[in-house]
Amino acid sequence: MTVIENSRLAIIGAGAVGSSLAYASLIRGSAREVVLYDIDAARVEAEVLDLAHGTPFTGSSAISGGADLDVVEGANVVVVTAGAKQHPGQSRLDLAGVNVGILEKLMPELIERAPNAVYVLVTNPCDVLAVAAQRFSGLPAGRVFSSGTVLDSSRLKWRLAERVGVNASSVHAMIVGEHGDSEFPLWSQSRIGPIPIREWVDDQGELLSVEELDQIALEVKTAAYKVIAGKGATNYAIGLSGARIVEAVLNDEGAVLPVSSVLTDYRGVSGVALSVPSIIDAEGVSRVIDVPFSADEERLLHASAETIRESLAALDLA
Repeated sequence: MTVIENSRLAIIGAGAVGSSLAYASLIRGSAREVVLYDIDAARVEAEVLDLAHGTPFTGSSAISGGADLDVVEGANVVVVTAGAKQHPGQSRLDLAGVNVGILEKLMPELIERAPNAVYVLVTNPCDVLAVAAQRFSGLPAGRVFSSGTVLDSSRLKWRLAERVGVNASSVHAMIVGEHGDSEFPLWSQSRIGPIPIREWVDDQGELLSVEELDQIALEVKTAAYKVIAGKGATNYAIGLSGARIVEAVLNDEGAVLPVSSVLTDYRGVSGVALSVPSIIDAEGVSRVIDVPFSADEERLLHASAETIRESLAALDLA
């Protein structure tokens, strides 16, 4: 494995998500240099200055940026957070048309300035936009993908850990499929420590019931709507999730994360981007993993694929 020296992370969009991602990346030391770009010069300059004032506390990472897209030149990873904002009660797929239009103009300009970068889409609906970005860029599917259900899976781990009273790092569970309303937990492969989730016995000697697991899955699926209703946006957790993906690339980790890339004959699904367990290294998505699915999970995967396919068709991207 090869760690990229003097690594350069470019973040497109200085809104709540982009700024939180820059903040998380500086604190975690995700990249040697973090660059923030936004068309709003006053906003991005203020965000960069505010972040720069804290760098004496963050180690060796540096922050710069501005409203000139040339600031992304030479980036090793480009994370796109720019796009229309999701409003309370609005689904991620409702955002598709506006944000596809933004990407159609943006991607060729980014490729011109950072031709060797790995591109990560965080803007919603991220699965649809992963397909659009891959087509507009002409890059291999592994080099342009979305953050997918990395955050949703983190929410699931946190909630399960809270329920059973263990550290979240000991919970091995993933949300797969669409980053949206058709997502679902891969319960057949979920474990607490080495114990399959459906065999876990709590302190009262009780198994987790199907009904309780279904309720936890629903809480995870609707978590973003609850946050958006209360404060207008989700930003801290997705910032941390994005930083984690960036680290997997820049450190050539070979980490297994449920990102969303355009699939080719994955359990019969092709031409759409869905989150499945994937190996992330310096190449981006170097391999999607053929994980066993139960019959019901496979049905849900195809239903999720159809949701994305319908949206792509409506946007003339099918």
